[in-house]
Amino acid sequence: MASFSAQPVVAVLGPTNTGKTHLAIERMCGHSSGMIGFPLRLLAREVYDRVVAIKGKERVALITGEEKLLPPNAQYYLTTAESMPLSGGLLPDGVNKDARDFAFVALDEAQLGTDPERGHVFTDRLLRARGREETMILGSEALRPMIRALVRDAEIIGRPRFSTLTYAGATKLSRLPPRSAIVAFSAEEVYAVAEMLRRLRGGAAVVMGALSPRTRNAQVAMFQAGEVDYLVATDAIGMGLNMDVSHVAFASLRKFDGRRARRLTISEMAQIAGRAGRHQRDGTFGTLALEGGSSARFEDEEVDAIEGHVFPPIDHLYWREGQPSLASLDALIADLERRPDHPVLRAAPQAIDLAVLKRLADEDWVRERARGQRMIGRLWTACGLPDFRKTGPEPHSRLVARIFRHLSEGTGHLPVSWFADELARLDSVQGDVETLADRIAGVRTWAYIAHRADWLADPDTWAERTRTLEEKLSDALHQRLTQRFVDRRTSVLMRDLGAKGGDLLLPVKVDEEGIVTVDGEAIGRLIGFRFKADHLARHTDMKRLMAAAERRLGVELASRARQLAADEDGQFSLATDVGRPVAIFWRGDVVARLEKGRTLLTPRIRLHRALDTLSAADRTGVEQRLATWLEGRIQRELKPLARYLEAARDPACPPSLRALLSPLAEAGGIIARDTIDSAIEHLDREGRSRAERLDVKLGTIDVYSPTLLKPEPTRWRIALFAAAEDQLMPELPVPGAVSMTTPADRETCEAMVRAGFRALGAQMLRVDLVERLARFAHDARSGRTPFTPDPGLATSLGLRHPSFAQLMLALGFRAANAGESDSWVWKGKREPRKERAHRPGNAFGALADLYPTTLPRNAAR
Repeated sequence: MASFSAQPVVAVLGPTNTGKTHLAIERMCGHSSGMIGFPLRLLAREVYDRVVAIKGKERVALITGEEKLLPPNAQYYLTTAESMPLSGGLLPDGVNKDARDFAFVALDEAQLGTDPERGHVFTDRLLRARGREETMILGSEALRPMIRALVRDAEIIGRPRFSTLTYAGATKLSRLPPRSAIVAFSAEEVYAVAEMLRRLRGGAAVVMGALSPRTRNAQVAMFQAGEVDYLVATDAIGMGLNMDVSHVAFASLRKFDGRRARRLTISEMAQIAGRAGRHQRDGTFGTLALEGGSSARFEDEEVDAIEGHVFPPIDHLYWREGQPSLASLDALIADLERRPDHPVLRAAPQAIDLAVLKRLADEDWVRERARGQRMIGRLWTACGLPDFRKTGPEPHSRLVARIFRHLSEGTGHLPVSWFADELARLDSVQGDVETLADRIAGVRTWAYIAHRADWLADPDTWAERTRTLEEKLSDALHQRLTQRFVDRRTSVLMRDLGAKGGDLLLPVKVDEEGIVTVDGEAIGRLIGFRFKADHLARHTDMKRLMAAAERRLGVELASRARQLAADEDGQFSLATDVGRPVAIFWRGDVVARLEKGRTLLTPRIRLHRALDTLSAADRTGVEQRLATWLEGRIQRELKPLARYLEAARDPACPPSLRALLSPLAEAGGIIARDTIDSAIEHLDREGRSRAERLDVKLGTIDVYSPTLLKPEPTRWRIALFAAAEDQLMPELPVPGAVSMTTPADRETCEAMVRAGFRALGAQMLRVDLVERLARFAHDARSGRTPFTPDPGLATSLGLRHPSFAQLMLALGFRAANAGESDSWVWKGKREPRKERAHRPGNAFGALADLYPTTLPRNAAR
């Protein structure tokens, strides 16, 4: 476990977004040579591009298992941890010869020494990788005890996070803010979330560890350029992939680590959540709220730890002998299974390379050939071939056995014909996302082999061919990902058009006007989601054509559902046809109706029965899109009501004002003053001023919002009342009308009262004009002396004398003379009659409880 140099080591520890990697790059570029080892090929490639921009391509090398860019005069190496060219270690052929002393050496994400599968590699590099002039270990603050125990001369520097990270709770997919990353832990989860985002938000970029750098870069570029606002990724996003992410949502908090399904550790949660908020921009993290209200949940202590960047200290690292003996197969296996002698080190669980070695060691022909250090070294190097396709030890050992058989006979090279045949088998851009991803994994296997310098007769040629093929497949995969998760036109539509039986040759088409044709015959029209058959198109074969169309229209309906889910707000409208349910229209046709919800402003959306044939996912996408639109329009059209409710729920709001706003909001923004007189009496000057700022008009006989009297807010209020009471849409007042004849039927009259009209006998007058006449009357009087108001204003409003008299009485005026008179005198509004309390114990007093204490106060209406 001896290190290469006695030079002091600097450990830079801290959470994500502390600039550790940027610091290492700066330090390396300040030396004559340097090397940084990374946990992922993607990350090594990303930093390679950054260093090339600083130092030039001819001075920078990239070495990973599947990729090797090594200019003759390279001075700066960016590698994966496994591929770091260290002197004195048993590393893959073709890399070990490049081992050299570097002035600067850094290891990134050193806390991965706790990983059961790869941890021993990071521990080995932490113990042995040293720069001639400077060594830097980058990692989590939790690594501090291990640095103290294993690298005692290290100087430890803590780095604070540049921005804050805040927990945002569970968020529905439809409510995720732009520039969000959703993290899942299986390809199936990633694809499912991305599919839903395509329906709801128009698309998402996809990033997984299995993607090649070329595909990953193309997907990230799409996200960074703003072509899509959402990114769906595996936990590969947690390892330094710096992107413009403001929020990270966990689709799950459990993952399969290769051995078992388990909950993420707090450090893993923090590593991923830390992708939100880069540099000095703050970020948020949370979970994804799933259908039915279920979602992954963070524990309170986990949230506190992530927000405060305080994690349990690491108490062990996994270790395996990095320089095992090659004296014999048994000696090699014994060294690899040897237990560490340091108390903080634990023997690493058996990795797949050792599992393959032990399987092959049981073969007599392998033992016969694996003699001498050189051949044992070749066997061990072959066992180091990663299982990119995740086939498992048994199938993978068969491939390694075939490779070693060739390496241990004849020229010691793999047959060119075998290598070429395998590449030819993978050289196809046909297939879906999963097929192409599997082919790329296969190409990675052969790219790894091609970069072993003495495994092929012409390694440079085959390395170039594998690189070209990987790029070709990567471009095709990027195209498929874009088509599947971004392009609204879906390949599923074309596949499903091929039905079984004799209808296979009958293509169904729907033109821009919705005309449906089967094999060129017009059979009807698709209006929104409703199919109406055209009786003129019927003939002897129509029954068969109709059956074919109905079976195939599911594809068109699904396509329209996705189009709806991604459509702009301008394509939706609220239908308020008198005598019909309140409905939501999309592109001119009904898709849903409104029903009673939790509150007036949160009606329930019931999809039209024409959408019943949609899949559950498509129905959810439609419902969520309609809900988003409806909520936005309600907030825009009925903004005062939303403000009333917000203030009424605000504990900081004075109780008297809350007592006014709550019933006012429930009444739709217009309420008779005498029903809330008590609340108004308790309002102080500040309360009245605040009410006015909230668009509350404290009228003489009505309290209302002037904004809500406008035609469009009125239409929305009446529609929401109809939905809340499960009633059909009533008649609306004529836009701009100030007075009208009192409707004969009770339902219409109630609707007009809610619209903002006060009943005055045979006529109704809008409440703001009632208030105007009240001010006019009070301005005309002088104390309590009789006066005659000018009839001009009432006449201009269309108010006849009997209705005007009703209004004057409601305002507190009385006729100066008996009978019908034009003279009035101020008497004041009558106070409600106070009920005399009955005496306790009075047997007849209990009967008072059987009757209402007050009569309806809308008599004037």
